[in-house]
Amino acid sequence: MLVKWIRCTVVDRRGFERGQRKWAGLLGEPGFRGQGGGWSRQRQGVAHIFAFWESRAFYDSFMARSHDRLASAQSGSFTDPQVKLFEYRFDVKTGFEPRFTDADLIRVALCRVNEERVEHFTLMQEKVWNPAMAGSPGMIRGMFAEAPAQEFMILSMWRSAAEHGKYRTERVERLALRAQTETDIAALSGDIVELEPSWTV
Repeated sequence: MLVKWIRCTVVDRRGFERGQRKWAGLLGEPGFRGQGGGWSRQRQGVAHIFAFWESRAFYDSFMARSHDRLASAQSGSFTDPQVKLFEYRFDVKTGFEPRFTDADLIRVALCRVNEERVEHFTLMQEKVWNPAMAGSPGMIRGMFAEAPAQEFMILSMWRSAAEHGKYRTERVERLALRAQTETDIAALSGDIVELEPSWTV
């Protein structure tokens, strides 16, 4: 499965949201699995969109044919678009599927990992972070995905901000020490995204 993560700064909120609804046109596209997104809780005016495709081939075909027509509805409503493509590697918890209707919140982390530490980092995701997140009340599902140049995305869907907050304060520091996260990671960024139901396709 291919994951596309788009982050942008919205300058015309009404125009952007109107254009966002036009992406319902994705539903007939071969290989399209789902799309959702929302507003950053930490950065004013920043929107995140996550789109899921069965494979790179289906995605490339869509980009060549239909993308520009759908995207034109949002033209001029945002600046500074950042787009990254990831290949799904494994689930966080079980049975990841690109459904957004039962979650209020997405936590996304982007990690650039030191080259010689990629194997260790991936193992720690499976052995330390995954069980901790999977055991957290309110965490519904998640995934671990990889891009070129040792970049990884960890995406988790949560039922509410309060439940995500409990997980963060209780666990993260202890887990980071156990997983030797500081040694593995060259750069870490991320966000908390409040899902906007009308953007779900």
